[in-house]
Amino acid sequence: MVIKRIIETDDRAGRFINEAFTDYAIKSNVKLNFEEYCFAAENDEGEIIGVITGRAYYNEVHIGDLIIDEKYRRHRLGSELVKKVEEEYSGKGYEKITLTTFGFQAPEFYKKLGYSLEFVRDDKDPKLSKYFYSKAI
Repeated sequence: MVIKRIIETDDRAGRFINEAFTDYAIKSNVKLNFEEYCFAAENDEGEIIGVITGRAYYNEVHIGDLIIDEKYRRHRLGSELVKKVEEEYSGKGYEKITLTTFGFQAPEFYKKLGYSLEFVRDDKDPKLSKYFYSKAI
């Protein structure tokens, strides 16, 4: 056996994961309902100024990454990207949106958007405490 790091353009790992998760869900009598997503905001020049990514599976949608170009922060762009995910997946069999964020990132931002704090995994450096949020959709 060899364990090696592979580059993302090698789609064998992705195919294996998708097939294995699908097979396991079927055998467990659970609807996988899997989909990856990426929404990008562009400025008038066509430059990407914000991105939100994640995946939907089973009965939840998970936000993996949300990043806004520093020049465009505090202009509601992050809120609009989160809203886009909420709208995109409402009424499609998903019950909630989940996410994690660190203390130095955006706990208050998600609270303002109506996300409920489920758990905080404290760290000796509060900036690295991890916050787990969810919101029903």
